Amino acid sequence: MIKLSYDIEKYREDLLNLVETDDTVIELGCHVGGTTKLISDKCRVVAVDNSPEAVDIMNNMDSVEFVSGDVRSHDVIAEVFEKIQSCDVLAIDLGGGYHPDTVFKVFYIWSSTFKPKHTVIRNRGVLEFANSVSVSDEDISTTVGYLETYHDSGIPPLIKEFDFWTPSLKK
Repeated sequence: MIKLSYDIEKYREDLLNLVETDDTVIELGCHVGGTTKLISDKCRVVAVDNSPEAVDIMNNMDSVEFVSGDVRSHDVIAEVFEKIQSCDVLAIDLGGGYHPDTVFKVFYIWSSTFKPKHTVIRNRGVLEFANSVSVSDEDISTTVGYLETYHDSGIPPLIKEFDFWTPSLKK
């Protein structure tokens, strides 16, 4: 299942309702751990964020494996993949309201790599799009937390489109 929300409380509620004891959760955009604190007693959390404010707080949080880095970076995905090859829940909160195209690309890369049972995304633009579309009569849907069309194994190749928005990630 893939759930979309914008309100932070709704996002956290959705996440808490999906996470089961002993699940492995990848949390992208954890910042200083507001959501992480709510779920980390219940499950294993691998949290990723590139904000400098997150480093000390997240590294001192019990039962959380923190990765400091940009979720769009192939190296960061590889680092997390070394820790775990799959997850039960993928939680994505990258600023809440900004850049739905980037959020969707991040969702695509991480979900096709880790094959979660559930994904929870907090982003106003993606939610606005989903609530505004009129769907054709084609039945193309998924019951898992990733798009089944992209079920390839392993980490997808570098996505060239990120070069347009993220020159700082170029080596």
